[in-house]
Amino acid sequence: MTDGAGRIAVVGASLGGLRAAEQLRASGWAGEIVVVGAEPHMPYNRPPLSKEVLAGAAHAESVALPIRRAVSDVTWRLGTAVATADLSARSLLLTDGRTLAFDGLVVATGLRPRRLRWPDPYTGSHLLRTLDDAVRLRAALTGRPAARLVVVGAGFIGCEVAATARTLGADVAVVDPLPLPMLIPLGEALAANLLRRHQTRGVRFHLGRTVEGIDRHRVVLDDGREVPADVVVEAVGSLPNTEWLAGNGLDLADGVLCDDHLRVEGLPHVVAVGDVARFPNARYDAVPRRVEHWSVPTETAKYAARTLVAGLTGTPPDDAPFAPLPTFWSDQYGDRLQSIGAPTLGSTDVRVLGGDVDGDVIVGYHRQGELVGVAALGSRHMAATVARYRAALDRGADWKRARR
Repeated sequence: MTDGAGRIAVVGASLGGLRAAEQLRASGWAGEIVVVGAEPHMPYNRPPLSKEVLAGAAHAESVALPIRRAVSDVTWRLGTAVATADLSARSLLLTDGRTLAFDGLVVATGLRPRRLRWPDPYTGSHLLRTLDDAVRLRAALTGRPAARLVVVGAGFIGCEVAATARTLGADVAVVDPLPLPMLIPLGEALAANLLRRHQTRGVRFHLGRTVEGIDRHRVVLDDGREVPADVVVEAVGSLPNTEWLAGNGLDLADGVLCDDHLRVEGLPHVVAVGDVARFPNARYDAVPRRVEHWSVPTETAKYAARTLVAGLTGTPPDDAPFAPLPTFWSDQYGDRLQSIGAPTLGSTDVRVLGGDVDGDVIVGYHRQGELVGVAALGSRHMAATVARYRAALDRGADWKRARR
């Protein structure tokens, strides 16, 4: 246990910030914890936004995350962001003009949606990142019968929005410069399977195409075609929220660069959690990468909290470097897409492990002959098989670490 002296500031009040506060207490930090969040809401669960909340199957209040007794004494400063940070002076300047001194800092500011760019942008398009975004988009889709929706981007969010909108009766078209939806994380075979599932349910795709412009009633593609639109959703990726850390000599090229103990460039009093953190995963190699999966905030928070408390109290950190097993899932039309490990590292060697590539299927991704990731697409009865592959991937990594 610590002696309770000092203050830890957690910048970011989403899942990562909440889990960080919880894990700081679990790691023995008895001092003050202050969580600063740009949104006015207490922490909430984001995955339902593009599914249950957008579909109207869940109320906005239902996605709020429970606040456990262990963090009932945490101070929440919501509706304000951090403008700048001075890591040497251990001070934050908030956008409301107040300053906040800290002894330890957790960077948990996450991502924001990337925006389309063209000379005359249309300001009426929708994003889907926050709870307020989901409420506004649902109102737009249900405000008229059979609304014509154009989703720009066929990635994770774009495909989920398209699927949910079809269940609401919308007429849906999807535009993406790549030849298949979710091609980069899934590979060609599984992405083609996903495309067929969407097309069977009436979604139209304009693949290999980019957007030249948007106005109130149409989206203009780069080949001159016009796609009618009552509602437009931009789902073209995300950007890490790191601007507030500028001027501290950090590598912010793609998120916040961390070492293998989640310390921000080795600083003992600063750690990062969630999808803003770029870290090496000892399970695979020493290359720092960001991972935008729902499981990452919890896993990084658990490890980073121990690292930060150790750094502030002068006790040794964990001997083992951070080595999570990334996972994500996506529900579309009642089907479930599940991914375990790092499929993108094995994208050049993809093999069918079970099922039918045109139906329910499990595929494996291999790097130099070694299985590094598994993905499954189909009905939820595949869960037990996927769980067995997850256990196998975990055992393989444990064996490699033990061998060293």
